[in-house]
Amino acid sequence: MNIALVIALSLVAAPARPDTAYDDLPGVISATSGFMGGTTKNPSYIAVVEGNTGHLESVQVVYDPAKIRYETLLWTFWHNINPFQADGQACDTGPNYHTAVFVRGAEQRRAASAARQQIIDHFHRDVATQILTAGPFYAAEEYHQDYAKKNPVRYGLYRTGCGRDRILKQIWGSDTTHAEGEGASMTEPRIAPKPSDAELRQRLTPLQYEVTQHEVTERPFQNEFWDNHKAGIYVDVVSGEALFSSLDKFESGTGWPSFTRPLETDNVTEKSDRSLFMVRTEVRSAHADSHLGHLFDDGPAPTHMRYCINSASLRFIPVERLNEEGYGKYLRIFQTAKRD
Repeated sequence: MNIALVIALSLVAAPARPDTAYDDLPGVISATSGFMGGTTKNPSYIAVVEGNTGHLESVQVVYDPAKIRYETLLWTFWHNINPFQADGQACDTGPNYHTAVFVRGAEQRRAASAARQQIIDHFHRDVATQILTAGPFYAAEEYHQDYAKKNPVRYGLYRTGCGRDRILKQIWGSDTTHAEGEGASMTEPRIAPKPSDAELRQRLTPLQYEVTQHEVTERPFQNEFWDNHKAGIYVDVVSGEALFSSLDKFESGTGWPSFTRPLETDNVTEKSDRSLFMVRTEVRSAHADSHLGHLFDDGPAPTHMRYCINSASLRFIPVERLNEEGYGKYLRIFQTAKRD
């Protein structure tokens, strides 16, 4: 069964082209520009802009939950807005330009609220974007559908003049998925909020749960990836955040997957571990706070580091599935390695 996500964005002035931001995500069936949240039935765009309808300019995304997670769609939304601006987005201000996630049911509300809270915790700032109950969705006029594709020059001038790209880059840095032009990708990985403990127990295997949540160490030479030689990336089994690459994996002889460096340094944290009557450096994922393993200084050049990681903390995504699973931006590192 196909399900809809509705998010409040401005139409012409939408962050990262609202009706195209989801086009490259596998599992998205359609993205329609329109209106939601007000009391006027079948409003026109002009009526909404005048501010008398109560509607927010919105995008309805219809997707197949068997192919893409609701959380992935949420993070596409968050990374394409300024969640801290209360009066609109960039130079577009007014009640119809406010941002929101419209939810249907308790599960969508929980996921949207958890993602919102994660942003608050990360930036230590209040988020202006609201989580609202979905009502009727009204599609906008045809000329608003695929607006950026139909009017690329006008839209490009608008983006530059309004300063959206600059603002989003200041907020999201290298994590932004709004960028136009060279290096832009609409298949960036989306980091899902950490589920509740009950959900983790249900979703993870007993070993995955004990390793990631209770710092248990799996057996050497008897784990899934210690001798995996396929090309691809390793992501957090809980959140999906990208952690390591097969290009940095080496044979350490320890019986655990070993890497010389992280794929994304911002997704890995280190802390002192004084268990087992010794001092070691524990490695954890930054967003899900999963226990991954330990860091040692006996690795090969050039880093001389050995990230000794539990397979149970990881999910492996082969190169041929990177685009399909939303990690398309990492394809270029394998293409570059192949040329070298």
